[in-house]
Amino acid sequence: MACLNSICKEVSDEKRNTKGEEVYTLDGAVDRHGKPAIRSKTGTWVAGILLLVNQGLATLAFFGVGVNLVLFLTRVLGQDNAEAANNVSKWTGTVYIFSLLGAFLSDSYWGRYKTCAIFQAIFVVGLVLLSVSSSAFLLKPSGCGDEETPCGSHSTFHISFFYLSIYLVALGNGGYQPTIATFGADQFDEEDPKEGHSKIAFFSFFYLALNLGSLFSNTILGYFEDQGMWTLGFWASAGSAFLALVLFLIGTPRYRHFKPQGNPLSRFCQVLVAAFRKWKVQMTPGEDHLFEMDKNESAINGDRRILHTEGFSFLDRAAIMTQKDYANEEENVEGRNPWRLCTITQVEEVKCILRLLPIWLCTILYSVVFTQMASLFVEQGDAMNTKISNFDIPAASMSSFDIISVATFIFIYRRILDPIVARIKTGPKGLTELQRMGIGLVIAILAMIAAGVVEVFRLKHANKDCPNCNNSSPLSIFWQIPQYVLIGASEVFMYVGQLEFFNAQAPDGLKSFGSALCMTSISLGNYVSSLLVTMVMKISTRDNMPGWIPGNLNKGRLDLFYFLLAALTTADLVIYIICARWYKYIKFDGRSSGEDDSNNNNNLHTSKAEFRV
Repeated sequence: MACLNSICKEVSDEKRNTKGEEVYTLDGAVDRHGKPAIRSKTGTWVAGILLLVNQGLATLAFFGVGVNLVLFLTRVLGQDNAEAANNVSKWTGTVYIFSLLGAFLSDSYWGRYKTCAIFQAIFVVGLVLLSVSSSAFLLKPSGCGDEETPCGSHSTFHISFFYLSIYLVALGNGGYQPTIATFGADQFDEEDPKEGHSKIAFFSFFYLALNLGSLFSNTILGYFEDQGMWTLGFWASAGSAFLALVLFLIGTPRYRHFKPQGNPLSRFCQVLVAAFRKWKVQMTPGEDHLFEMDKNESAINGDRRILHTEGFSFLDRAAIMTQKDYANEEENVEGRNPWRLCTITQVEEVKCILRLLPIWLCTILYSVVFTQMASLFVEQGDAMNTKISNFDIPAASMSSFDIISVATFIFIYRRILDPIVARIKTGPKGLTELQRMGIGLVIAILAMIAAGVVEVFRLKHANKDCPNCNNSSPLSIFWQIPQYVLIGASEVFMYVGQLEFFNAQAPDGLKSFGSALCMTSISLGNYVSSLLVTMVMKISTRDNMPGWIPGNLNKGRLDLFYFLLAALTTADLVIYIICARWYKYIKFDGRSSGEDDSNNNNNLHTSKAEFRV
């Protein structure tokens, strides 16, 4: 309630200035007509809440498919556990690979609004096709697909139609996810203190909406799908996605927009080519000899200028001003060849991405841990005692404890932990994004250890003599709660920290790309998980041993796989700490380039602003 009151207060506080004129945003945002955005009529929590609801409904639709996909592949398509886990990992990985496509189109050409609308429409089409293919082709004979009734064989056409539909779902959701996160953040003016605080809080609420949206899928839809009512679950997902699209379009008059900045690849190539062409030029310390546009201009239209930083000094050669580049400064500005002379902002844009990559690479192994929740955690739970009296608990619904954990730890962090740390540090900010991501890795290690310990006890009580009994262990499925809770806690520190970090540290023309980095780490984590499972199965399979993750988990050693992930994540944590200590933060000029200096005294921060952690 306190949160809602603060949101309502922020909306009601929007006023005209003392001269009775409309107050415009300070970050260069525009309305749907391309005119400067009026603060009181666009953006803020009015648009933000609508986008959060949109995210919740879209997530419900996505997880209505994804949360039980591994069981659909085993029960309906007849795949074994290892093959199904690999296919789910590949599919989930593809979802997030498509986030790069969405981010590229959003930042370069379409803009975030158009990108969100188009990919959501594709998402709806994919879900409708999935519902049709399941009911018309795959769930034959009628009533198959539950734990007891296997489905019949399927033709190549039916299988192909199914994979076409789920990969359309992957394309639609993947292209939409990073763009909607950035588009939601666009609704808050970071140059305004109040809205700037709301912008940071938005990412936590965004991730909370994502998890709450999946709660219905993991419980109600998960139960119906576990009972073989796959068509009902898929049609419910399609309906939720359609409603999300309608709500998104309803908010069109209220949204704030940022114009796309063009293809960043050409800007990157210009820096590399210009630096290479000047590799023999003598370098001198400092930035006085480096080229930058006038204070009110930028080589990247609409972006804030980025201040020079040390490191990657070879790239600075691209901004060195030589006699060959121009005869005098005025002629140089008008006739500059960008393939010979780049601005400091262009050079720093490339440096920024190069600095982000090591941090991003270190998050991939965390995503390997995270993806187990949608595959091996479900298979492990399915091999445990899932009954309470006469009620059979779907193994996939255990992820609801992850969602509850996420909601709880977001509250604990925002309301308790962060203020305490801020007081201890005597600063306005508590734990930094990099510190939170490191804590997320530590908790992920504990989650894998907990999962391995549970599997040790599950195997200890399992009936290994029953060749077809995959759920013969009397150990209750509720013993999985600690591993789900720990994964949820780690998400709050890792993924929310990632969203904030990559969005803040990405240059203005690559904000969606920053959000996509978070999504693609999940993508590559799924692919690495698939590769790791394949390698482990090949190495561990012997004549008298079916491998660590066989069709019957009672004959495998899933616990060793979990402990292996804990060891790998520990090594990743050490590398991450080294990279985090090396990282240098991007420094913006503190104002959007190209703005009218006449407004400078009233509403622009002219001092140099540095994003410090």
